Amino acid sequence: MKQRYLPLTATILIFILSYALCVAQYPNMLSTRVIGNLLTDNAFLGIAAVGMTFVILSGGIDLSIGAVIAFTGVFLAVVLEHGGMHPLTAFALVLTITTLFGALMGAIIHYLEMPAFIVTLAGMFLARGMAFVLSIDSIPIKHPFYATLKGLYYKLPGGGRITLIGGLMLLVFAVGILIAHRTRFGTNVYALGGGAPTAKLMGVPVAGTTIRIYAFSGLLAGLSGIVFSLYTSAGYSLAAVGVELDAITAVVIGGTLLTGGSGFVAGTLVGIFIQGLIQTYITFDGTLSSWWTKILIGLLLFAFILLQKGIIHLSRPDRQHA
Repeated sequence: MKQRYLPLTATILIFILSYALCVAQYPNMLSTRVIGNLLTDNAFLGIAAVGMTFVILSGGIDLSIGAVIAFTGVFLAVVLEHGGMHPLTAFALVLTITTLFGALMGAIIHYLEMPAFIVTLAGMFLARGMAFVLSIDSIPIKHPFYATLKGLYYKLPGGGRITLIGGLMLLVFAVGILIAHRTRFGTNVYALGGGAPTAKLMGVPVAGTTIRIYAFSGLLAGLSGIVFSLYTSAGYSLAAVGVELDAITAVVIGGTLLTGGSGFVAGTLVGIFIQGLIQTYITFDGTLSSWWTKILIGLLLFAFILLQKGIIHLSRPDRQHA
């Protein structure tokens, strides 16, 4: 087996083994109701994590997505409840704003040659601050169109439901996989993750690729914010704090190298499922504190970082011979 497949294989095996152990203790966890809830509860995180996967594949990082999700929710709540705008118009407007916001950060990162960490950290404060400017209160969203969207679902055998936002997350992952592995843009992202100077020598348009990567991340963060507003039916400036770290965790557990250039969008989906499975197990158990979710995820993240370091170490002799 090629070394680049080892993290993804390990992720899938951990998920299958963990799920089997959970089902052995709580057979109801195999029901379609639990599977449907797993998709719905993690939809907004999964969509944001797809954008984060592209950013990390390119060797960058995006710390702004949690704040962008909060801004999107507050923006929608304000324009829908106080502005009288139709949700579809508001969705298009906020997605345009978040995409341009991401593209601007990408342009600053490339043309000013600034670290992505600093630029997106500034973007995080800016987006969170703009959310507070719009409103410091939690605003409930009571538009009838929201009720219509929340009522859309596909009923599974056994009573489970794939809701609109759960299905949307699967669709975004499918599109992300196609873009990463079947388009010129996806090839350029991987090349950029291998090193910008090398990518430039290969003819990769580094500037355009960098801007598109962060614009794509901004677009999906905005879409995640829409999904989060549908999930909670509210907009709040302090929402989604730390979501960027959960997304990075899902990407790393999913087998994408933090140094960029290697990884799979599909692996991020499994990383999301592992986090959701831990939370579901704790809910079924009923005696464990929710902090155990963070502890177990932290241990998994540490184990995968060690695995990545081992793979990088093992691949060095091959690179020297190449």
